[in-house]
Amino acid sequence: MSDYIQSNGLRIAKPLYDLVSQNICPGLDLEADDVWQQLAVIAEELSPENHALLSRRDELQRQIDDYHREHSAETFSLNHYKSFLLNIGYIEPDVDDFKIHVDNVDAEIAHIAGPQLVVPMNNARFVLNAANARWGSLYDALYGTDAIENSGEFARSNKLNPKRSQRAITWANAFLDIAIPLTDGKHCDVQNYLIENNQLVITLHSGKQVSLIDSKKYIGYRNADVILFKNHGLHIELHKDPDNPIAKIGNAGLKDIIIESAITTICDFEDSVSAVDGDDKTLIYKNWLQLMRGELNAHFDKAGKTITRELAPDRHYITKNGEPYRLSGRSLLLVRNVGHLMTTPTVIMPNGDEIPEGILDAMMTGLIALYDLRNLAKYKNSPNGSVYIVKPKMHGSAEVAFTVKLFSRVESAFDMPENTLKIGIMDEERRTTINLKACIKASQQRVIFINTGFLDRTGDEIHTSMEAGPFLKKAKIKTQNWIKAYEDWNVDIGLACGFQGQAQIGKGMWAMPDEMAQMLKQKIAHPAAGANCAWVPSPTAAILHATHYHQVDVTAVQSHIRSRMRANLDDILTMPLLINYKDLTQAQIEKELNNHAQSILGYVVRWINQGIGCSKVPDINNIGMMEDRATLRIASQLLTNWLHHGLCTQQDITTAFERMAIIVDKQNSHDPDYIALTPRLGNLAFKTALELVFKGRSQPNGYTDLILHRARRQHKKLVTK
Repeated sequence: MSDYIQSNGLRIAKPLYDLVSQNICPGLDLEADDVWQQLAVIAEELSPENHALLSRRDELQRQIDDYHREHSAETFSLNHYKSFLLNIGYIEPDVDDFKIHVDNVDAEIAHIAGPQLVVPMNNARFVLNAANARWGSLYDALYGTDAIENSGEFARSNKLNPKRSQRAITWANAFLDIAIPLTDGKHCDVQNYLIENNQLVITLHSGKQVSLIDSKKYIGYRNADVILFKNHGLHIELHKDPDNPIAKIGNAGLKDIIIESAITTICDFEDSVSAVDGDDKTLIYKNWLQLMRGELNAHFDKAGKTITRELAPDRHYITKNGEPYRLSGRSLLLVRNVGHLMTTPTVIMPNGDEIPEGILDAMMTGLIALYDLRNLAKYKNSPNGSVYIVKPKMHGSAEVAFTVKLFSRVESAFDMPENTLKIGIMDEERRTTINLKACIKASQQRVIFINTGFLDRTGDEIHTSMEAGPFLKKAKIKTQNWIKAYEDWNVDIGLACGFQGQAQIGKGMWAMPDEMAQMLKQKIAHPAAGANCAWVPSPTAAILHATHYHQVDVTAVQSHIRSRMRANLDDILTMPLLINYKDLTQAQIEKELNNHAQSILGYVVRWINQGIGCSKVPDINNIGMMEDRATLRIASQLLTNWLHHGLCTQQDITTAFERMAIIVDKQNSHDPDYIALTPRLGNLAFKTALELVFKGRSQPNGYTDLILHRARRQHKKLVTK
């Protein structure tokens, strides 16, 4: 654990103190003591309000628990329940219609619809992969995944498979027919794409010259071998090289199609990282600093060679009018701070309390972003001079208003123009969902993002209504009316508040990074639902998901949706309860226990023993699933709920965890750093996994953070002795 340095009544973990003093402040012409003095003032002012908001959550939860204990499922009335929620202030008063007005929003957020990555900020290599995922090879994404058939003569092998390559090229040509269709013929019929006097000349194999149906989609070129197009706000590059082996398999001398993919990336300080002390937090802030300076790099070995990865440069072209044209080579970077719940020992306040982690995150995020705002970096992140902070796990408009106040204090501390720090509202807590319009109103000059997410939203649904009865199985919950109403409500409210052309409406993560064929079939539903961004688990997934935004004109979809009837709040408040739970067989119960026990163990053992906050964890069927604390929250809360209502016993759950520990160990046997759960089932990771279930009712809003952080710190102490 870190030593501490004192400044302005604060005790600051030495690694962070050194980072601020030696690496951050000198380049900004700031004094470190001034930074700590400002933090001390902000923390002293806002910490009591932060605490009061958390106490309000607890008070509301107690009242809701009491209500459900007094009103059985047989006597439950939705109208009476709604009146109760209004009376206690859980449902807030109606807000008059309004439109957001947010200045200086960059085009990637306001106007361009496309995929969005989320990346843990404690891994520089992953961060660089995500930041550079603005552009990617469509051929590689198709060839390297199950997006095209991967068996028999089309299977991948150590050598280039020409038949597989042809399949990828055929798929890509069909994509071009959708994105940039020709006046005659198809792109597979093209013999050559030429640039003559800055203009595009397309010749078919028949010798006939054709053009694009929409000539505006041709933008320009980098040289004779790189031609640029644009459709629905997204760019496409055709790369020519007749001598390339891939070009010889395909047509028109094309060796690749590069498409604009991850338009935005959320750099995550929260659910996808394990950051429990000053050392961990300092690493995250250091990586954010190097990103904002444009200096982040990573070194790693590949095929016996040391590879250095850096941020991609901008891309330059000549337009059809002969003028220079520049595009960013990188995703626009947002940053996700932690919510209001957690404190961190990274900074100790004068009264001996840990500082609220969200306050520290806001301060460090804003301080470091000055490099971008003052044009001191190698590359520009926000040309319009904004800092985009996604704020998760807020409950209701008072908590959003508190975040606005916090951001305003940080702006004042560093002489930023008002409303420089923008806010992304994660609509993943029940009280935020039903009061979303009021939440947006509280941040109407800063809000640039709302999103939905099944996992955290369902975890909160279960915890909030824990006393109402047993919940349906996870897979069945996804089929209920409340989840569709929640998804539609988010889009309806966002559009009613003027998000179109100003802010992002986002959808959740595709959780299976190896299942790209399924993703291509299913995730087109997100832009079709009016979302102008949706989360993907990898740069490759971003490339493939980007093709959906060429098929769907999200702006047109949003214009159509604006006239529909708003989703029904009654549906949102209808809890997905398991009515005939006594009809469940023991085998059905055991299967559900096994599924969630395996998921919990697979995530927790890596979080505690290796400090991995997000990774691809095999499920019980050995399908790789992207797991973070949202998946952990829903799994643990569902088991807690079933235990509480007598569908299973503590021994049933313990037995399921013991069975699944053997499977999890086998699934991780290839990892030399993995610490096995068996045969010592009393180890810290195993006990912590059970604790998440057995103490799930007492955890604030069902969050897993308090238990995980305590266990991770305990593990770190043990390994340093």
